[in-house]
Amino acid sequence: MEKYFASGRTELAGNHTDHQKGRVLASAVDKGIYAEVEMNFDKKVRIRSEGFGYLEINLLDLDVHPEEFGSSKALVRGVASAMYDLDARFGGFDATVHSDLSSGSGLSSSAAFAVLVGRIFNGLYNNNELEPYAIARLAQQAENLHFGKPCGMMDQLACALGRTVYIDFLTGDIQPVSADFARMGLTLCLTDTGGSHAGLDTSYARIPADMRYIASFFGKELLGQMNPEDFYSKKWDTADRPVRRAKHFFDENARVPLMRDALIEGNGEEYMRLMNESGRSSEKYLNNIVTSSTDDHKLESGLILSEKLLDGVGAWRVHGGGFAGCVQALMPTEYFAHYKSEMERSFGEGSCCELKLK
Repeated sequence: MEKYFASGRTELAGNHTDHQKGRVLASAVDKGIYAEVEMNFDKKVRIRSEGFGYLEINLLDLDVHPEEFGSSKALVRGVASAMYDLDARFGGFDATVHSDLSSGSGLSSSAAFAVLVGRIFNGLYNNNELEPYAIARLAQQAENLHFGKPCGMMDQLACALGRTVYIDFLTGDIQPVSADFARMGLTLCLTDTGGSHAGLDTSYARIPADMRYIASFFGKELLGQMNPEDFYSKKWDTADRPVRRAKHFFDENARVPLMRDALIEGNGEEYMRLMNESGRSSEKYLNNIVTSSTDDHKLESGLILSEKLLDGVGAWRVHGGGFAGCVQALMPTEYFAHYKSEMERSFGEGSCCELKLK
């Protein structure tokens, strides 16, 4: 019996920048998905998991199954298909899985699970020859094509690398970052506001589509390939959603290395100032807080309550894709107990958890 692990991740900076070849700051966390695995020889993956029952996938069928979108089966089939495309080896296994990444926790359980499956195939059938970046690409392809999630590669890369990293997707630069909020006297946490991600695929897909629309005016495919001065030199109608989202991208992309530097320097005050800038940009320009398709205001309520509790002393922002899910907050440690109590009063016991970066 072999043991495998993949950690969850938290996005620190770079909200919706990765899919445009932008910059991100992300970190693996001390929570994740664990598996005990045995190889089999019948071309099937069988997984028993706590809370999610049993699933079985025939690896002789690697086609996309639309009815599996959003499921663990899709991720297993998708990673196997990506291994095939890469001309890497894969095969059957039996696994028992348990996780401390609850669905909706904001720690990217889907990316962690896809990375875990990639690591299992890599270990059992490839002598661990595939590097973490390759595992992340396999996981991203599985999420994009089989899982039905048009995401960039920030989540998968942070999970695969297993630490805090600054990534520039345009240049390929990946820098390990020393991150220690405790040393700054700060506590980082996530609150799951309880909103559902069901029915949000179109809302998520519109964000990269809107950004690509603006890039096309300059003969580029993605905003990250542009000179920001070209965008700012034109007079735009800021009432247009694609224009606002492009502005968010360029502002956020410039902010990421500043947040990286503040983190490395241990400058908590500057980091929180920039984190608040990031959060307000997502709310005002990216507009990924509330969508008319679901009329779900739980995330918005979490941000409003966080402002009430932390204005002047801490920072708060939407975490990840948005429209539902989590609020990320950072504050002096002495404020955390009260913040956690008040957030859980509104969103339920256990909804707010402290994050420890790896």
